[in-house]
Amino acid sequence: MPAPKQPITPELRLTGLEGSLRCAQLFSGLPPDDVRRVAALAEPITLAKGEYLFREGEPSRGFFLVRGGAINVHRVSAAGREQVIHVFRPGETFAEAALASPTGYPADARAVEASSVLLLPKQPMLELLAGRPDLALRMLGSMSAHLRVLVGMLDDLTLKDAETRVLNWLVQRCPPAGGAEVTLGSTKRVLAAELATSSETLSRTFARLRDAGLIDVRGAIVRVRDAPALRARFRRLLGEA
Repeated sequence: MPAPKQPITPELRLTGLEGSLRCAQLFSGLPPDDVRRVAALAEPITLAKGEYLFREGEPSRGFFLVRGGAINVHRVSAAGREQVIHVFRPGETFAEAALASPTGYPADARAVEASSVLLLPKQPMLELLAGRPDLALRMLGSMSAHLRVLVGMLDDLTLKDAETRVLNWLVQRCPPAGGAEVTLGSTKRVLAAELATSSETLSRTFARLRDAGLIDVRGAIVRVRDAPALRARFRRLLGEA
């Protein structure tokens, strides 16, 4: 007969939260005492697949760290079209800017698979940041990284067609020479939304690139067979070659 599970003590719980925080770039370089202070504020949240963490316009409760799963942050246009801003995965933080925003969250956040996150609550975090300018600077850096993602997304959306956007996505993730394996990191449906196309169009584009001998697709893995040829095709579509 298996031994009964031991209850999780407050100390063990806090240690687990500290471990999650150290996996995030935002907190990785903080002294242990500061990590423990942040961990003491953190509130674990579990989400089922498809469950919303927050909706656009909701008052900010704080910002979040993904512990497991994946969180799709997106906007919905007046026509009802969903545009993915970014899919956040374990170790990534998001919604930091909402700490200073009086208008609430600027987008929706939904779990694309069963997920767990940590909520870093707004008021306690603001009080902590007031005495820790180094942590405040780290958060500014994190927000700058999110801004670069948005700028990159706008650049991608200016590309003329789906194949150009898919090639751009692959080129950014494989080395200049030789082959590489690129993990989709999410379902084809989520990737298609990130690339502002449909899952059917994405599948057809992958099929064309496969027939051209440039890639192989096996489940969530895209193997780039000829990176130089892939880049050359991308440049031709951009009119650069």
